[in-house]
Amino acid sequence: MALMKKMAVAALATALMAGTAMAQSPTFFRIGTGGAGGTYFPIGGTIANGISSPPGSRPCEEGGQCGVPGLIAIAQSTTASVFNNAAVQNGELEAGLAAADVTREMYLGVGTFEGKKHDKLRLVANLFPEDLHLVMPAGATLDGLGDLAGKRVGIAQAGSGTQVAVLKMLEEWGVNRDNMEEAELNNSQSAERLADGQLDAFFYAAGWPVAAMVQLASTKGMTLYSFSDEEMQKINDVVPAYIPSKIPGGVYEGIDNDTMTPAVSAYLVVSSDLSDDLVYGITKALWNDNTRNLLDNGHAKGKLIRPETALNGVDSLGVPLHPGAERFYREAGLLK
Repeated sequence: MALMKKMAVAALATALMAGTAMAQSPTFFRIGTGGAGGTYFPIGGTIANGISSPPGSRPCEEGGQCGVPGLIAIAQSTTASVFNNAAVQNGELEAGLAAADVTREMYLGVGTFEGKKHDKLRLVANLFPEDLHLVMPAGATLDGLGDLAGKRVGIAQAGSGTQVAVLKMLEEWGVNRDNMEEAELNNSQSAERLADGQLDAFFYAAGWPVAAMVQLASTKGMTLYSFSDEEMQKINDVVPAYIPSKIPGGVYEGIDNDTMTPAVSAYLVVSSDLSDDLVYGITKALWNDNTRNLLDNGHAKGKLIRPETALNGVDSLGVPLHPGAERFYREAGLLK
């Protein structure tokens, strides 16, 4: 009888331990971002921090993490928009940051992605505007975008939304891979090549200030190309997601005047395979007070990531909200 009692106690202990282990099983959530010298990576890291609450964490009300219970979100450095959306579609990432224009084309299977629908893409939030930087050495000038023909130009990495958009834009001025010496480099590599005299110019779309450009401006110096109204209108005709914007003077050392430039919205994108409850929890955590504090005290673009602008452009983009995110916005009175 004593032996049976001991066995029962041992079985109960084992069951309790197993139950605890199950209750504390972590859910891993991978967020694709961009290069370390850009904006996606620090913003993605802040979002990952805000929505996480690993097993064993102190409760939010006791000063612990205020994310989704059991969730461990990880920001992964990638080649940005195109890669992130493809990885979300294929199940290699749960989420990613991506530019509006390529997200729309990839979801619908049009334009550059004709016949290649990425139909699992779903939106969670419009995050911030990404301004197109056309960077040149200090003192350099261009009479127009057509002057880039014959030049050594960084067009961003393959797998980036910047490259897809820039190649479409430049075609309008007769500039393409055949008549320019293009370099497929990330932002940090492009800045290094420009500083060393190996590039005449490079493009990068990101929320200012961009870390690699801050460093370039404060060391070797740089110039930003200011787009004319005519150029911005033509760009908007070709890539409608790019709208007129500006990089204020003083953002980068040595550039005191405003730089007129087109910009595109960056979105947080997830897979339709994720459960409604999980995405509801992630969306709720994205907009709680704890994450607000993290965003306000991180990268400058974090201050622009706000619930009142989270749905800007969603209706016209043609990519659906994830039902979990939609539920949150309806409950919060942000969506009717």
